[in-house]
Amino acid sequence: MALRGQFHDELDRLKFRIKKLAVSSVDAFDQSITALYEHDVEKAKQIINDDSKIDKEELEINESAILLIAKQQPVATDLRRLIVAIKASSDLERMADHATNIAKSTIHLGENHDVEIHPKLKEMASVAKEMVEIATKAFEQENVSLARKLAEMDDQIDEMYGQVTKEMLEMTANNPQKIQHIMQMAFVGRYIERFADHITNIGENIFYIVKGETFDLND
Repeated sequence: MALRGQFHDELDRLKFRIKKLAVSSVDAFDQSITALYEHDVEKAKQIINDDSKIDKEELEINESAILLIAKQQPVATDLRRLIVAIKASSDLERMADHATNIAKSTIHLGENHDVEIHPKLKEMASVAKEMVEIATKAFEQENVSLARKLAEMDDQIDEMYGQVTKEMLEMTANNPQKIQHIMQMAFVGRYIERFADHITNIGENIFYIVKGETFDLND
C-alpha cells in the first residue's frame, strides 16, 4: 500500500509538471501573438530563445514517466495515464514550437512593414487559448465531456483559418508587391490552426485514459 501511495504521489507531481508546461506553452503563444500585432521583433527573438526551456521540460517529463513505468510496472488505467503524460508533453512542446514559428514570421515581417495584420488571427488565437484552459481542466479531472468540447472549438478555428486563407489569396492578387508579407500572415494562420490541433490531441488522449480506446476528435 505504501508503494501504491508513493506511485500516486509521483503521478500527481507529473500531472502538475504537465500543467506548468501547458502554462509555459500558452504564455509563449500569447506573447507571440502580441509581438505579431505590435511588430515587436525583440519580443519575437526572446520567444525563440526561451523555447529551449520548454524543450528541456518536455524531455524531463518524459524521462520521469518512463522511469515510473519501469519502476512500478503499472497496468490498466495507471499505465494509460503515464502513456498520456508522455503524449501530452509532446503535444505541448509542439504547441510551443508553433509559437516560435509565429515569432519567426514576426521577424520576417520586420518592424516597419505597412501590412495590416489580419484581425481574424487574433480571434483564432483567443479561441485556441480558451481550448488550452478547457484541455488542462479536462486533463486534471479526466473529464471526457470537457474534452469533447475541444472538437467543436477546433472546427471553429478551422473555419476561421479557411476564411483567412481565402482573404490572404485575394490580398496577394491586389497587392503583388507585398506577397511575401501577406504569405507570412497566411503562415501564422496555419501555425495557430496546428496549435489547436495539438490541443485536440490532448482531448483525444483523455478519452484514452478513461475508456481505454482511441477517439478521433478531428473527424
